[in-house]
Amino acid sequence: MSGYYAGVIILTCVNLLSVLGLSLLTGFTGSFCFGQAGFMAVGAYVSTILTMEYAAPFPIALLAGALASMLVSIPLGYPTLRLKGDYFAIATLGFAEAVRLVVENLEKITGGSRGIPSIPPHTNLPTILIVSIVAIWLVRNYIGSRHGRNCIAVREDELAAEAIAVDSFRYKQISFAINGFLGGLSGGFLAHYVGFIQPSMFGIPKSTELIVMVIFGGMHSVTGAVLAAIILTALPEVLRAASAWRLVAYGAVVVLIMVVRPEGLLGSWELSRDSLQELWGGLKTRLAKE
Repeated sequence: MSGYYAGVIILTCVNLLSVLGLSLLTGFTGSFCFGQAGFMAVGAYVSTILTMEYAAPFPIALLAGALASMLVSIPLGYPTLRLKGDYFAIATLGFAEAVRLVVENLEKITGGSRGIPSIPPHTNLPTILIVSIVAIWLVRNYIGSRHGRNCIAVREDELAAEAIAVDSFRYKQISFAINGFLGGLSGGFLAHYVGFIQPSMFGIPKSTELIVMVIFGGMHSVTGAVLAAIILTALPEVLRAASAWRLVAYGAVVVLIMVVRPEGLLGSWELSRDSLQELWGGLKTRLAKE
């Protein structure tokens, strides 16, 4: 496989890890988050500083960055997850911008607006593929467990969930922490792939791009989130021949899907053995009728 295609797959996996966390928090728990770029920034800078300044092994630095991002989500979530509706989304947007501004002003530690160059290129295709597959498996199992069903109950009707003894705040906090961990993991992989990070990489456009992927694939489908990450990461590369018009075409495709399929590409459909058997059975019945 050429380096170009390997690079596209790596960037797809980077986005996928963040989108998985957002899918759990936004799609399955019902808390709309616009601050994913902030978690990515925490993971990217912590892991980079550890590998460059303290010569930490990459796996340890990567895990430390993800844990740091998760730890940031806990005090952030305590007041913000009590907010209702759009207020939580606005609070997370403010968090992401606050992280970006802090990074810009800590010049001695983070390099300020100039960023950190010459980051060791530790991210490779086999590692990030394995991590992504494990992350998908873990998130799918969590959603299929009792805890995941409680998250879905909170999303559907928080008051009714509370009435049957589901601690809605606790499950929101767990989803927020998992989202922070995956976002930090994603940021660490990104930093050690591109070899350079600066605050502008983790602004509002990045958060918007990730939340669009969740909506595009289907708010209530992990499979949809995976598919959207693949399509929307690869699409700009496919349209690269169109030069400046490729971003216009990219936006047009997203708008078209939102108009034609407001529930996203897959809605709430999940890829599983049962769903494939049901799909195959329906196809055989249709062919028999014809």
